[in-house]
Amino acid sequence: TETVLRQALSEKIKPVMMINKIDRGILELQVDGETMYQNFQRVIENANIIISTYEFEDMGESQQVDPTQGTVAFGSALFGWAFTLTRFATTYSEKFKLDRERLMKKFWGDNYFNAAAKQFTTNDTSDDGKQLQRCFVQFIMRPVIQLCRNIMNDNLDAVWKMLETLGIDLKNDEKDKRAKDLFKCVFQKWINAAEALLEMIILKLPSPVKAQKYRAAMLYEGPVGDECYNSIANCDKNGPLMIFISKMVPTNDKGRFYAFGRVFAGTVATGQKVRIMGPNYKPDSRNDLHVKNIQRT
Repeated sequence: TETVLRQALSEKIKPVMMINKIDRGILELQVDGETMYQNFQRVIENANIIISTYEFEDMGESQQVDPTQGTVAFGSALFGWAFTLTRFATTYSEKFKLDRERLMKKFWGDNYFNAAAKQFTTNDTSDDGKQLQRCFVQFIMRPVIQLCRNIMNDNLDAVWKMLETLGIDLKNDEKDKRAKDLFKCVFQKWINAAEALLEMIILKLPSPVKAQKYRAAMLYEGPVGDECYNSIANCDKNGPLMIFISKMVPTNDKGRFYAFGRVFAGTVATGQKVRIMGPNYKPDSRNDLHVKNIQRT
């Protein structure tokens, strides 16, 4: 993971983070919410130490990830669920009469909620000396852990009650599921991983128009400032076609493939003549260089 992160950063790719396998902490290791928070904090800090060594001025603001900025998700890829602080802050904002951004800051770090005084505090004990739970634990991890364990312990009355509170409806056949099948079904409806990841990608990562301005020199090996370079930097759909093929997918026709790739400039069209530079191609050489027509798009 560290190697992949360093490679991405060296290529000026802005990161967001998902801390995975939370289900193992809940189900297998039986870890409490505070311990999970401390583990999450350590992982984020270690990642940010690496990220801080790859800061580039032309990328603008700091690239470090921060849960309070919505650039960190927590979840389980195996069961298809994940959440960001944005998700829970949106849910709780009406209850606490606070806007989402302010509430996100309360949901991370040394912030606690004193229920007796009905106020947020940075003190971990109440006036009468009672230990307070961290907001992240109290308002996020506790309901996640409770629902998960109630499902796995077949405590269905508690499960149906929580689902009613959360506004989650199950179909009749879904109500017949048990254990991990029910866990997966419920959590995907409640905090779906695809929604959390898509939220981060759309709201927190730069568009190609913005990113390619500072990434063009990393993407293109030719002279800086030539027509191809400028087309990539400007994300110009009318410029020369520049596409990176990342995967060849076999078709039903023997010896034929779909080329799956990302277009950095220009427009792909059927019948278009393209120069294909294979993995062994070197500048000023015809080795592994091919000229073909695109047969279908």
